[in-house]
Order: sequence, then C-alpha cells, then structure tokens
Amino acid sequence: MLAGLAEIADTGRDSRRGGYSRHLWQGADLELRTWFALRAERLGLNVETDRNGNLWAWWGEPGPDAVVTGSHLDSVPGGGAYDGPLGVVSALEAVARLRASGFTPSRPCAVLVCAEEEGSRFGIACLGSRLLTGGIDADRARALIDADGITLAQAARRAGLDPAHLGADRDALARIGLFIELHVEQGRGLVDLGRPVAVASSILAHGRWRLTVTGQGNHAGATPMEDRRDPLVAAARAIVAVQDAAENHPGARATVGRLEVVPGGTNVIASSVHAWLDARAPTDAETRDLVAAIEAAVGEAALVNGCSVAVTEESWTGTVTFDPELVGRFRSVLGGDALVPALPTGAGHDAGVLAASVPSAMLFVRNPTGVSHSPEEFAEVGDCVAGIDALETLLRSVL
Repeated sequence: MLAGLAEIADTGRDSRRGGYSRHLWQGADLELRTWFALRAERLGLNVETDRNGNLWAWWGEPGPDAVVTGSHLDSVPGGGAYDGPLGVVSALEAVARLRASGFTPSRPCAVLVCAEEEGSRFGIACLGSRLLTGGIDADRARALIDADGITLAQAARRAGLDPAHLGADRDALARIGLFIELHVEQGRGLVDLGRPVAVASSILAHGRWRLTVTGQGNHAGATPMEDRRDPLVAAARAIVAVQDAAENHPGARATVGRLEVVPGGTNVIASSVHAWLDARAPTDAETRDLVAAIEAAVGEAALVNGCSVAVTEESWTGTVTFDPELVGRFRSVLGGDALVPALPTGAGHDAGVLAASVPSAMLFVRNPTGVSHSPEEFAEVGDCVAGIDALETLLRSVL
C-alpha cells in the first residue's frame, strides 16, 4: 500500500460491513479532513475550506487559470481503500515531487478534495462539486436529510459552515483552468488491455430513483395469505423486474442496493417499502428509456400483490464526453495511443460534474480484479506508482 494510504488505513474501518464507511462530516470524514490539512501543510501548501465544504490545498497564491487535481475522501458504506483516497494521495505525492525537484509552476496549482462524492450520507452523489458548479439547487440541498433526520443545513452548521452560503460558488469555480482527477479503475478495462494507466474518454449517463411500494400493514399471524397486500413481497418482484428490464437494454446497468421497510417489525406485514434504484446506460436517451421500462415493469409486478409503486427521481447526470482534444493530448504526453488507452467508465466522478463548467480529464489506475465499492477493491503498488508518475508528467506539461 502507498505510504499515504497506509497513514489512513485505520480511519473509518467498518467492523460490521468490512472495508470503510466514511461519510460527510461524521467521525471518519472529519479525521480524514484533518489528516489532509496536516499533510498538505507539511508540503508547504495553504489549505482552505470553501463555502460547500470542499477542501483546497494551494501551491502558492490562489488565482485564475489554476491547474487543480484531486478526488474525494468519503466512501460508500463498506467501501474499499482506493476509491477516492488514491486520487488525493497521488495528487499530494505528485505535487511533492514537483516541489522537491525545484520545478516552478507558471500558473496556480491546487489539490482539491470534493465533499460527499459518494452521496452516502445525503443521497446525492458528487454533492460538493454539484454545489460548487450550481448543479443542484441550494435550497433543495439544504433540505436533504440523512438517516438520522439531520438536514444538510444542520450538518453544515455543525461542521462550522454557514448553510446560507451553500450553493454555486462562481469565484471558486472561476479559478479552475483545468481539473485532473486520478482514480482507481472501477472495472477490468486495463486488466484486459495489459496496461497500468489509462485516460478517461467518457462516463455513462446515470441517476438515482426512489421506488415507494405501498401496501397494507397488518398482523403477521392474524392475516391469511390470500388477504395480504404485502409491499415487501411486491418489492421483491419489482427488484427482479428491474434486473429483467436492464438485461433487455444492451449496455445498461440497473441496481437496487438499498431497502427501507416500514415499520420493520418481524411479526408485522409492512405498510410500505422504499427501494433505491441506480440506473445507467451509454446515452441520456437510453438511460431514460431504461427507467421508463423499469417504471412500467415494477408497476405491473407490484399489482400482483395488490400494491402500488411511485417512482421519484433523486439525481441525474447526463452522459459526459471528455474533451477529445484534451484526451488525445494527454495520451500523447504519456507515451502515445499504443501505450495509454482511452477508456469509458460506468462510474460517476466529480471530474464528470466539473467537465460541464471547466476543462476536465481523468486518469485511471489498473484494478487487478475490477472490483470496486467493496472491501476487496485493490490496486498494486507498482500500478499506483505508475499513476503518480503519469499525473506528475501531466502536471509538468500543463504547469
């Protein structure tokens, strides 16, 4: 494991799920923010927190047309060690190398840690970068609620931020001339190609929807099977319908990874079930078609048990195509197309959100199994070093 990752290897370990659970402004995330600030300050960088909770570590004076690199430190529940932190550690290491070599940048440079990239606390992925760019309405964001009933506004205030200032930060955004995010690959593209590093070409369209299945709550012992309107059974049918719909759409992915059963008693037939759907496909239109097919299919599945389903969109990100000229230039700087492939990804990233506002690019580091969002997520040290080498080379070329 890289030294930087080893430093935080015990922070946020989840003894129940395995892996790490590091969520916005909670214990592990606060510890990681402190770690980042101290590590950046040891490198001589000046650390600041913006109005949306994103962390910036500046090499020299902040200014316009800055080259910014970084990723995130939060995780999914029970996530791996590399998704996010590898990009932050690599950015710090690349800047440290440049400084140690005596390199003098010709434009401002910063390492950025984006807040709540996974959306694991408040349900909106890439929340920090969406707030920064104005990609989410500030009032809607302030009203987001976590599993404990705490709003984003309340959590921000507890973290020392003024919730009234959450939202589009045009001044901060205007400082970014180029954003580069290094990330462990979430898939097997590089394994199959036999290469340690790639440049991202695109990101699938994706979003999250809440499915609310409503039936009739009742007594588990007093209600005959033929008299039941059980929303949990209906939700089970609906989940199978989600899988069937995705399999009928080439290149699509659909997942139900979270359920909330109300009221949740062992001897109680549920009154309602909330299920969260993640749907992705190569284009905006294909993703919308997939969700429409899912909505129809789950409605029919629920009717079998006399239940109804309501579908509510919670987040949406259209297909992202990174600037082909920038992708081509970076591949050339790193050794050419034969050595550095351009890969699409099905995973969302802050670079994808920022790409709508500023020039953005991504580097992927090989993942030997392709497994991600899991404790089994991994990257070989040699490949991580190759990623740092590539990031350092790109920074030299643009600074």
